[in-house]
Amino acid sequence: MPFFLAQISEERLMRVCGEETSPGCRAALEATGNAQLAQAVKWLLDTPLTILLILVVAWVANRLTRRMIKRGLRHLSSGGLRERLGSSVRRRTPEAFLETGETSMRGEQRIEALTSVLRSGATFAIWLIAGFMILGAIGVNIAPLLAGAGILGVALGFGSQKLVQDFLSGMFILVEDQYGVGDVVDLDLETVGTVEAVSLRTTRLRSVDGTVWHVPNGEIRRVGNKSQHWSRVLMDVEVAYESDIGHAKAVMKTAADEMWREDTDILEEPDMWGVQNLNPNGVLLRLTIKTTPSQQFRISRSLLERIKGRFDTEGIEIPFPQQTVWHREGPPAEGNGHAPAHDASSRRTV
Repeated sequence: MPFFLAQISEERLMRVCGEETSPGCRAALEATGNAQLAQAVKWLLDTPLTILLILVVAWVANRLTRRMIKRGLRHLSSGGLRERLGSSVRRRTPEAFLETGETSMRGEQRIEALTSVLRSGATFAIWLIAGFMILGAIGVNIAPLLAGAGILGVALGFGSQKLVQDFLSGMFILVEDQYGVGDVVDLDLETVGTVEAVSLRTTRLRSVDGTVWHVPNGEIRRVGNKSQHWSRVLMDVEVAYESDIGHAKAVMKTAADEMWREDTDILEEPDMWGVQNLNPNGVLLRLTIKTTPSQQFRISRSLLERIKGRFDTEGIEIPFPQQTVWHREGPPAEGNGHAPAHDASSRRTV
C-alpha cells in the first residue's frame, strides 16, 4: 500500500480532484487509484457538505444581520430630538407624544417600518451571495453570471439615481422622525397639509381643500412640522387706538383662561404677550396657547369666537381700515385779476 500511494503524483491528484483538493477525493484516489470513483466520492460527500455549510453560514449571518439592523435603528432613533417639557405640560400631554427613556409608540412604528425594509434587503443580498456560492460548489462557472450582474447593476445605478436619492432621503426622514402620519407639515413653503402616508420613496399629504399631494422624498429640502410633540396658537387681535389696551388684554386673557379650564387639549395656562405691533388701523395684541399636536387650528377658531363676543359685550372696538385726508385751498393762479386769498385747509378721516 505505501508503494501504491507513492505512485499518486500531485499532478494527477490535482487533475482528478481539482486545485482545491477535497479530503474525500484524495483519500479515495490514494486508496483505489480510480479517478472516476474519487470524483464520485467528491460529488457525493464533499459537495453536499459544502452546500450545507454555505446554507448554515448564510442562515446565521441573516439572523445576526437582522438583529443588528433593529438594534442599530433603535440607537439612531434615540439620538433624535428630546423635548423637555415642564411638569404641568407633561401631565397633560398624551404619553404617545412624549419623549421618554424608552421607545415611544411613534418611535416604535418608525423602527418597525424601517426594520422591515432593511431586513428584506439584507436577506435578499445574503441569500443571493449564498446562491452564487452553491452554484460554484456544484461546478457551475459563475464568472459570466457575476459579469452580467455587474453590468446590469451599473445600468440600473445610472438609470435609477433619482430613485436611490428618494429612498435614502426617506430613510433619514423616518430615522430622524422629521414627521409622521397625522402631522401638519409645510414643505418648502409651497405644499402644506396633513401627512397621510410616509414611504421610503414618497410622502403623501392632503391639503385643507382636499388636494392630495405626492412629494418625492428626494425633492424635500426643508420641512416645517406644525404638530410635533406640541403645537402653539398665535392669537393676533387688533383693537382700535381709542380702546383701553389694558382692558382689552384682560378680556382676551379671561376668555383664554376659561377655555383652558374647559378644554383638555390646552396644555398650559395661556400667555398674554401684549402689544405686538402698531398697525396703521389699530393696535395688534398677541396671545399664545400651547396645545396638543394639530389642535391649534380648532382652538384658535373657538377662541376667536369667544373674544369677538366679549369685545362686543365690553364695547371694545375692532378697527376697520381708515385714512386721514387733508383738503387744502391755495391762492388763485397769478394774472386772473383776483386778490390773493388766505390758505385754508381741513382734515377729514375716512
